[in-house]
Amino acid sequence: MSELSESDAVAPDRPSTVPQTAAETSAERPWPLRLLSEKLKAHIDRAPAAWVEGQVIELNRRANVSYLTLRDVDAEISLSVTLFGSVLESMATPLERGARVVAQLKPDFWMKTGRLSMQGRQIRAVGLGDLLARIELLRQSLAAEGLFAEDRKKPLPLLPRRIGLITGRESDAMKDVLRNAALRWPAVQFEVREVAVQGVNSVAQVSAALAELDADESVDVIVIARGGGSLEDLLGFSNESLIRAVAAAKTPVVSAIGHEADRPLLDDVADLRASTPTDAAKRIVPDLAEELALVNQARQQLARGMSVFVQRERERLAQLRSRPVLANPDGMISVRADDLHRLQDRSFTLISGMVLRHRDTLAHLLAQVRSLSPQKTLDRGYAVLQLESGEVVQQPAQAPEGTALRVRLARGEISATSHGGADPAQPESTDDPTSSTSSAKGRK
Repeated sequence: MSELSESDAVAPDRPSTVPQTAAETSAERPWPLRLLSEKLKAHIDRAPAAWVEGQVIELNRRANVSYLTLRDVDAEISLSVTLFGSVLESMATPLERGARVVAQLKPDFWMKTGRLSMQGRQIRAVGLGDLLARIELLRQSLAAEGLFAEDRKKPLPLLPRRIGLITGRESDAMKDVLRNAALRWPAVQFEVREVAVQGVNSVAQVSAALAELDADESVDVIVIARGGGSLEDLLGFSNESLIRAVAAAKTPVVSAIGHEADRPLLDDVADLRASTPTDAAKRIVPDLAEELALVNQARQQLARGMSVFVQRERERLAQLRSRPVLANPDGMISVRADDLHRLQDRSFTLISGMVLRHRDTLAHLLAQVRSLSPQKTLDRGYAVLQLESGEVVQQPAQAPEGTALRVRLARGEISATSHGGADPAQPESTDDPTSSTSSAKGRK
């Protein structure tokens, strides 16, 4: 409790040792019971009135006062409310049990008995128009968040291994889904969760079943099915907490509520909306007969395609074989052989002419070389004087007296001995034939 205010000053008959706050009380220093009642009364009186929504499950009318019990529309929570006669008389339509209402409640504490009660100051019935308006307002808010966007919807698997089914206990919707799915695909497997699909427990049970199936990795798609109903019966499928749970699910969710007039918000957030439970069964599994027919049709198309392909290739091969080059392949070889012989003859002719020209050139050069060779000079009567080493003697100093010499003639050689020579600075004398003598011996 909060500290005492000035208005809660200790009364003349109250001992001055009374604690000022509840935290200061103890077994030795307790509060009087009336002081606790006064503080509770003061605290509760300061609480503001609040508008709440609920369903009337009990109604007891008295002369000037009525007592009713309100229950939460989505949970097992109830509250007793006291209404004075004037409040009920102000309603446009009489209040009946089971009605959905909104009421302004103010808590009240009776100090003498310590009883807390709720006083209804105003109450009004919630009509269908109010419910639709509220659902539409929530629809716009969730749509603005992107929960209904098409790009966030997950595609359904072509052939789910296991299907999770959330539906009512022993309901026709469950039977429709199971029967029609088995007729289309006999090997289909289901993981069924039977829950309350209307009433105060529907939202909690459907949400729990959804979370359980979504956590099962073997479940490939989840179907939430119900066989239609009134707007009040389907309010749970427009509950914001359930809608957000479906949007957060990792497994694709199919809505099969079966109510065309007023679409619950579940239809908007689900990855696929089916008009009825039967329609959901047709859309989550393929038809075995149709698939077999498609397989046969594909096989026939493949066979026709292969037949056409083989026939076309046969015709193409026949056309290639009918061409001259393949009809008479030796002709192509004969033509190439003639070309080869012609090229060989031409090459031989060119090479022969070239050899003759170069032979003439070589003979001409050889004649020039021979005409300039020392042998030609020797043939004209000249001789070449060489030392024994083969060095050609070009001046007398190279062959002093007594030097052995070789005289090379046009035909053979002779040996000679040098008797010395004249000084190159003195003029040669042609009158003395004995100025230089040599003895020679002929050689072959």
